[in-house]
Amino acid sequence: MPLPVLEQAERELVSLPGVGMSMLEVSHRSKIFEDVLARAQADIRTLAGIPSNYKVLFLQGGASLQFTMVPMNLLTAGATADYLVTGVWASKAADEARKIGKVHVAATTKAEHFTRLPRAEEIALTPGAAYVHMTSNNTIYGTEWKTPPDVGDLPLVSDTSSDMFSRPIDVSRHALIYAGAQKNMGPAGVTVVIIRDDLLARSAPSLPSMLSYAVHAENGSMYNTPPVFAIYLLGLVVRWLLNGGGLESIAVANERKASKLYAEIDRTGFYRGTAQKDSRSLMNITFRLPSEELEKQFVKEAEKDGMDGLKGHRSVGGIRASIYNAFPEEGVDALTSFMREFERRNG
Repeated sequence: MPLPVLEQAERELVSLPGVGMSMLEVSHRSKIFEDVLARAQADIRTLAGIPSNYKVLFLQGGASLQFTMVPMNLLTAGATADYLVTGVWASKAADEARKIGKVHVAATTKAEHFTRLPRAEEIALTPGAAYVHMTSNNTIYGTEWKTPPDVGDLPLVSDTSSDMFSRPIDVSRHALIYAGAQKNMGPAGVTVVIIRDDLLARSAPSLPSMLSYAVHAENGSMYNTPPVFAIYLLGLVVRWLLNGGGLESIAVANERKASKLYAEIDRTGFYRGTAQKDSRSLMNITFRLPSEELEKQFVKEAEKDGMDGLKGHRSVGGIRASIYNAFPEEGVDALTSFMREFERRNG
């Protein structure tokens, strides 16, 4: 979370200005929250340049629930959904969709341990597919789509949970975008769904109401009690992004931070990046050291220096530095300095 957002939330925690109550206390049916919700939606539209024929929904259940809601709403009887399987979360999304209907893996780099993204010529789409699903950033393997794949007229669905609002996004190239807020937009507990209006007609009336995009859109994300405080914080983060120059500005900062880390990784060969260079993520920088013993030592010594969370995912090991929007550039400088000193002592 950006420090200015945390500081504002701290100031307003006990009592919102002019309200006399905390956002943790106000009714979700009050005008106070209605204004917060409307402002967050409007600011998201401005930030991402969302066309008028898209709805912005605030849902719950994280991306994991979207793995199910997407096929339940969009995978109509007799149709096939195409999935681009580029990592663990993309695999989980495809697995959940198989419980609903027919899935075709249009491309995967599993045989290469997901160290890169599929090339255009490797993607075999199903004619008339219900949709094509992609995962824009793969946190575990440190890969990220630079631009969405060309899927022609097929509806493109993108899980952008780990790089949403880290750079400009062309919403018009997508039919549906979803993202758990907890990486770049706010705290866990709220999921943003941006859906093109024509797709709402696919939500069958027989669907349970809580799993229907059409129901949530019709009720303005207020069908049930929304995550009030999480939406309030998300709104503050979006405003922070707007005040800082928008997505173009944050993209420049993210490119600069990632470039420093990748330059240090590539400098001598002591560190080895795990993602292929043309697929490298700006959010999750993954690398290895010459041995697992050195990796354990690296993590331990980094923690002593105040740098936590560098241990790679348990399924792949190694080191992972997650440098989301709010992560300060000073932190990247501290890590690269530590890396250079660690190499001097152990290289």
